Amino acid sequence: MNINPTMQFSILCDDVRREDNGKFMFLGLFETIGGASFPLKHSRFYVANRWCKGAGAFKEKIRVIREETGESLLVSGETTFELKELHHYHTTINRFDGIVFPAPGKYLVEVLLNDDLVISYPVALKQIKSS
Repeated sequence: MNINPTMQFSILCDDVRREDNGKFMFLGLFETIGGASFPLKHSRFYVANRWCKGAGAFKEKIRVIREETGESLLVSGETTFELKELHHYHTTINRFDGIVFPAPGKYLVEVLLNDDLVISYPVALKQIKSS
């Protein structure tokens, strides 16, 4: 029997590293991306999610949506994971390279579990003046 897990966190950041002791380091947490010109190709970012208090096999998917139009800029492949007991946890690390943002504005990072939306949070794309 599957018991859907709880999302402990979802982090949008520039890089993820794992120390020798197994601890994760999340570098460059952000909620805004600035660019001098659009469309803007963002070189790389990560979405890290921690799941806990569930049991069974699960499928996670990440989407980045342009809020204004509903257009999907990115839909990840499915990441499968298993929680064998309620006290176990699982961390997924999703790396995205070269996503193109067509215009400044509001975008949403969405995390789905078994095709159901679990969390949606904003990331703003801002035009910055070039020097």
